[in-house]
Amino acid sequence: MIVWLNGTHGAGKTTTSALVQQLVPGSRVFDAEKVGETLMDITPRLPETDNFQHWPPWRPLVVETARRVLDYTGGTLVMPMTVLVEEYWREISSGLARHHIPVRHFVLHADQDTLRARIAGDSILGPNSPFRLAYLEPYAEAARTWLHDEAEVVDTTHLTPVQAAQQIAEAVKT
Repeated sequence: MIVWLNGTHGAGKTTTSALVQQLVPGSRVFDAEKVGETLMDITPRLPETDNFQHWPPWRPLVVETARRVLDYTGGTLVMPMTVLVEEYWREISSGLARHHIPVRHFVLHADQDTLRARIAGDSILGPNSPFRLAYLEPYAEAARTWLHDEAEVVDTTHLTPVQAAQQIAEAVKT
């Protein structure tokens, strides 16, 4: 199974994924961003883009990597990854379905003020990251138009990461 944690930057995906992994027996964290980083390391560089998800190889490589890891290890993969383009989510989810891999898709949601405050106070990636701030409106648009209909929404506005992880782990167990 895959437990996909979606949501915009600052929602708590990375922190929550590590906590979910501790609560779900036999699980591992697979950050699909590493697939994008691998593509970014290709020389000469792939065509210029503002997001590696726009490169057509990224999506099937995420599917294939997840499939291969699950074939090798079994269990559950917890995947923290923002996907805000509906077409990309459909490509990934249908690719996983073709391999009979069940997906529990969660969106970690927080209101815009909370997200801005989290981004401003981030001591790891730095405060007020222009990259992270740039995704607030695309997230809001995706949430309004398709994303919240496609996933189980966990409102993290007033939850700690531990509480969010517990909520997700309980949902996965049922």
